[in-house]
Amino acid sequence: MTLWTHEGMRRGRAETRKFAHNDVNDARKIIAKWRALGGLGQVWIAVESVYSMEGDLAPLPDLSSLAVESDAVLVVDEAHATGIYGPNGRGLSHDLKAEVLTLHTCGKSLGVSGGLICGSKVFIEALINRARPFVFATAPAPLTAALVRTALQVLQNESDLSASAKSRVASAHLSARRYGFPKETLNSQIIPVMLGDEARAMRMATALQKQGFDVRGIRPPTVPRGRSQLRISITGNVNHEDISALFETIHNYQRKTE
Repeated sequence: MTLWTHEGMRRGRAETRKFAHNDVNDARKIIAKWRALGGLGQVWIAVESVYSMEGDLAPLPDLSSLAVESDAVLVVDEAHATGIYGPNGRGLSHDLKAEVLTLHTCGKSLGVSGGLICGSKVFIEALINRARPFVFATAPAPLTAALVRTALQVLQNESDLSASAKSRVASAHLSARRYGFPKETLNSQIIPVMLGDEARAMRMATALQKQGFDVRGIRPPTVPRGRSQLRISITGNVNHEDISALFETIHNYQRKTE
């Protein structure tokens, strides 16, 4: 989950539990154990639809089923799905059966700033009246609000935008497979190149940047020690030739430095 979700849980007064990444059965066991020990109140299950570091997808249909059987609220951070996935880029949680609260960034695909929270009327009214960071925050500038509204209208009216994004993602996955990237790392527009060693990751990132590729090295504390990587994110300002050239360059660099 995002930094802000974790920080919100730390600052809140509710009990929190962790479950294994994308493991719905583990989440079910933890909820059952908590209830058996006398846990009361409503459960909230918080996940990202597209995870920001390794680009894997949450099993949202299964999590939705768990939320229904547990009378839980499913909180989904759609920051990296908004604008790309779902009808007109609405995200991956638009048609789930559970009670869902979704978070969407207005940056990234929408190209503005700020964020949106979508949910039932009672959720939104509670946040407006009780969420202190919102109540006491400076309101967004009218220009920002207008730009966000326009971006949402563009997504609604121009379905080819998300289709074009998906086409570039598919091209990236094809190129990555051609150069031997593990299939399990190819899930979305975010593609990790797992290197492990921090120094190696930063050297490779620097080498790629010198050749014109805006690829960042990710190292501790952003990721656990031993999980340093390159983080590739396919954006709208690259074409299929750029994408193919990137993966060829990474492949050649790895061969030279192994």
